[in-house]
Amino acid sequence: MDKSRFIFGNEISSKAYRKALRTKERFVRKYGDDTGKTFHLSTASIPSVGDMLGIKNIVAGKKSGCEFGEKSVLIGNIRMGYGHYRISMALASAARSMGYEPYWFDLHSFQDAACGKIIGEQNKLYSLGSRISQRIPPFNKYVWEPLNSEVFRRLDYNAGDQKTAELMTSVFQELPKNIPFIAAHAWPSQAAVHAGMKRVVNVIPDNWPMALHLSEGAIHTVQTPSSYIGYRTLRGMDGKKQLKPMPKDSIYYTGHYIDHELVANTEIDCAKRTIRAQSGKPRRWLMSVGGAGAQRKIFVAVIKKLLPEIRRKKAVLFLNAGDHKDMIESLLKEIPQMKPMIHMHSDDFGETSRFCDKIYDGDVSGIHLFCYSDIFAAVYSTNLLMRVSDILITKPSELAFYPIPKLMIKRVGGHEAWGAIHSAEIGDGTYECTTIDEISGMIDIFQNDSDLVSEMCRHILMAKRAGVYDGAYEAVKLAVRSNTERTN
Repeated sequence: MDKSRFIFGNEISSKAYRKALRTKERFVRKYGDDTGKTFHLSTASIPSVGDMLGIKNIVAGKKSGCEFGEKSVLIGNIRMGYGHYRISMALASAARSMGYEPYWFDLHSFQDAACGKIIGEQNKLYSLGSRISQRIPPFNKYVWEPLNSEVFRRLDYNAGDQKTAELMTSVFQELPKNIPFIAAHAWPSQAAVHAGMKRVVNVIPDNWPMALHLSEGAIHTVQTPSSYIGYRTLRGMDGKKQLKPMPKDSIYYTGHYIDHELVANTEIDCAKRTIRAQSGKPRRWLMSVGGAGAQRKIFVAVIKKLLPEIRRKKAVLFLNAGDHKDMIESLLKEIPQMKPMIHMHSDDFGETSRFCDKIYDGDVSGIHLFCYSDIFAAVYSTNLLMRVSDILITKPSELAFYPIPKLMIKRVGGHEAWGAIHSAEIGDGTYECTTIDEISGMIDIFQNDSDLVSEMCRHILMAKRAGVYDGAYEAVKLAVRSNTERTN
C-alpha cells in the first residue's frame, strides 16, 4: 500500500496526494533520484565519544566494510538542531549498557546521496526559521508557532514526507534487513521501512502529537502518557475529523530517552545538588545553545543577571555553545565585563571530561565557556556538565526531559510547549518562563533559596523509581525483540 495514500487506514485526499508527488518530483529535479544506486558502507571511529558510548560511525566508502553481529544495533538519525543527535546518543548509551554494539547511521552525513542533500536543505531552512522566530515576533506568532504546532500536525504533511523518504533508500541497500534499527527521527525510520528493513523502531521526540513523526510500518515510542493517547488516536491530525486509530501494537509508551550514565547516577548526582543547595555552595548554572543558535537575547540577559552573583562567588555559569563559535564571539562582544571571569574550554573533549571529573567533588568558580568543532563533542559535553550542575536553563525541547532541575525559558516553536508542561507536572522543572522579567525572577528564587533545587531533586528521584527516565532502554528492548515476540 502506498504510504502517502493511506496512513493507518486513513485515506489522504487526492489534492494532498498530488502535492506529495510534486514535492518528491521537485527534489528529484534538484538532487536526482539515486534509489537504483548502492552506496558502499564502512565504519569509522568517533574520536570524542566513540569509546565512551561504544559506538562506531557508518560512513560511505569505496568498498563494503561493515560487519555486523548478533548484538549489533543501528541508530538511525539526522542532524536537525541538536535534539535528534541527543536522543541518538541516549539510545547508543543504553544499548551499550545492555550489552549491544551500537552503530551510528546519520542520513545527513551522506553528502553525495540524495538523502544527505535533501536533509541538509531542510536543516538550513529549519535553523533559519528558528533564528528569525526569536528576532521577529510577528513571524513567530503567525508563521513559526502555527507551522510547528498545527501544520506539522496534519496527516497530509506526513504524506509528503513519506514520498520524500522514498528518495532516501539508496544508503540502506547494504544493511541486513533484519538488523534492529532505532531511528531518532521520522525520516530515517520512513526510509528504513521503504528500504525493506524489518525491525524498525521510530523514537518520537517532544510531547505534542504530530503526523510529522509518523512512520507506518515501524514501532513507535513516545515519552509521556499524554503523548501516547494523542498518537494512538491521531488526535487533531485531520481537523475535527475522527480518524482511525493507530493499532495498539504500533505504539508504546517508554518514558524519557536518557543516557545510561545519567540514569545510573541519578541518586548520587541529586544528593550532591541537594547538599550544595543546603550548605550555601555557589549555585552551578548550565546553559546549552541549541543547534539552531536561537535565543541569543535571552542568553545575554541571563548572563547579565548572574554576573553580580558570579563576582561574589555565589554562582557559577557553564555555557556550552556547541559548535557555534560565533555565539561565543557575540557574547564576549556584547558583555565585555564577563571577560575577567572566563575560562575557555575549546576543542578538547578530553579536557572537558577531566574538568568535570575534577569539580564533581571539588569547587569551581567563574564562567566556563565550551565550544567544539566536532558535533559529537558539542552535544555530549552538555551531558558531562549536567552531572556537575545544579540547574539547567533550557528551552522545553529534548533537554526538558532530562533528570536535572530545570529553568524553562521561552520555547522555539509551538511543538515545544508541552515539554515544559510535562516537566512542571512531574516536578523536575519550572513552567515555561516567556519573558526576561519572569526568567530573572525565577533565577532570584533559585539563587537565594534552597527549596526549589531540593524539591526538584526529590521529584526526580520519585520519577526515577517510577521508570520515567527508562525510555532509551525500553526502545532498545523493542528493537531487539523478534517480530513474533513483539506482536504477542
